[in-house]
Order: sequence, then C-alpha cells, then structure tokens
Amino acid sequence: MKIIHDQIPNIKVIVTGSSSLELANEVNEPLTGRKIIFNLFPISYQELLAQFNSFELRDSLETRLIYGGYPEIFSLENNEQKRIYLIELSNSYLYKDILQLATIKKSNRITDLLRLLAYQIGSEVSLSEISCNLNLDKETVARYIDLLEKSFVIFQIGGFNRNLRKEVSKMDKIYFYDLGIRNIVIDNFKQLKDRNDVGQLWENFLISERMKYIEYSGKYVAIYFWITYTGAELDYIEESNDFLFGYEFKWGNKKSNVPKTWKETYPNTELKLINKENFLNFVS
Repeated sequence: MKIIHDQIPNIKVIVTGSSSLELANEVNEPLTGRKIIFNLFPISYQELLAQFNSFELRDSLETRLIYGGYPEIFSLENNEQKRIYLIELSNSYLYKDILQLATIKKSNRITDLLRLLAYQIGSEVSLSEISCNLNLDKETVARYIDLLEKSFVIFQIGGFNRNLRKEVSKMDKIYFYDLGIRNIVIDNFKQLKDRNDVGQLWENFLISERMKYIEYSGKYVAIYFWITYTGAELDYIEESNDFLFGYEFKWGNKKSNVPKTWKETYPNTELKLINKENFLNFVS
C-alpha cells in the first residue's frame, strides 16, 4: 500500500477489515501521512432515515433494542433467524478475533467478563469487583477489556469532573457497540414488556447511536457521564468548544428533574430530556 501510494499517485486504495487486532498483528509499518481511517459501525439511525420515515423508525425501535443493527439483521424474516445469526456472529466475532489473535486460552473467561459487563450497563464498573468475581488479577481484567474495545465489542465513557471533591470520576461506564451482541451474551431476547432492563437498553442505544452520529458528522465532541458522591447524576454529557450539554434519558413519559448540584455547579449549560418522542433528533 505504501508503494502504491508513493509510486502510483492516481490510484486510491480502500482497505476494510473486521478487526483492528488482526491488522495490528500483521502490519509492521504504519502508513503515517498516507491514510484516512473511518470507523464503520452497525447500521445507524442516521442511515436508516434515508430509507424510512420517522413513524417506521419508531415502530421498529423494539427490534433495534433487542436484535441490534448489524446489516444482516435487516434482511432476516423472523426473530428466530435473527437469534441464530447473532449466535453465529458472536461465536466467530468474539472468539475467533479475541481468543486466537490475543492468545487467550480460556474462552469462558471472556464470556464471563462480557456477561458481567452486560448486566452493568449504565453503572460504574469496578475492575476490583470484576477481578474478584472472575478470580482474575486486576491487570488481566483491564487487558481483556482493552481487547474487547479494540475488537469493537464494547466502549468506555469516563466521568466528568472539574476537580470538585464531590464529583466521582475514578470509574468508567461500559456500553456495547451493538445491543444484539449484548443480548446474546446474556441469552435474553424477550420482548420489552417482559424485561427488567429496558432502561439499560435505552441508555446504551441512545449513547451508541449518538456516538455514530458524532463520528459520521466529523464533529469533535468529548463525552462523559456525571455523578456525585451524594448520588446526583446525569446520564450523558457532551463538551464542545468549552460548552456543556447535559442529557437525561427516560424510556417512559416521566419528567426528569435537573439535579440541584448540577445547576449550582454549572449554571450556564443546556440540559435536555431524551425520550421516545424526540430521540430521532438526538441520534440523527
């Protein structure tokens, strides 16, 4: 690729790959100054708006929360086919890329770790607690999480703070790039009315879709969550050009009260409630 770029200027090369781990292991020389990198996520709502109207997208929301947005999902006729596809995808995607390329011998350790993370969506993740539950040292847990991030299975968001003693920022929150993968990890494809994790699914969905929108729009935005030692919190915060935007996510129609501590500490900020009625504006 370097020779083509340097010697044949009229040729452009497009290279795709499903795993950054595989590329990192095989490529000895970086293409510094010769490349532009694009991250291609599962299908985004921004893309779906080109083919479907807002009513259709709201109507398909439950399917997206349960089965995710990998392209193949959209061509499958029924839920059982989608479930089988996600099983096959997770077996090759999670285990082939991570176990073989990262030389991890025991697949159950990754499975157990992912299951713990899947149940903790929207909560701060303690590496010490996970290491204790899995009987692994803290450094190994951190390495596994790093591998899962590099394989585009999960991503982390840090806590926002301005060095205030009352703000908590030591632990991150972890979300899944795709909810279909998250749900296959815990083997739960129940309808939303029969689930007790709808709030977690909704929060993960909104943050991952917002992240796709930001990336595809070429914006530079720092993203965080916010929480204090007294329990006041905001689900999601964006910082852009030194201005803060706060967001609270609600699946139902309940009103959201702005934490008093937030208003007192950051009075010149914008805060919005995102629910099923207005989420399309947030993710597209």
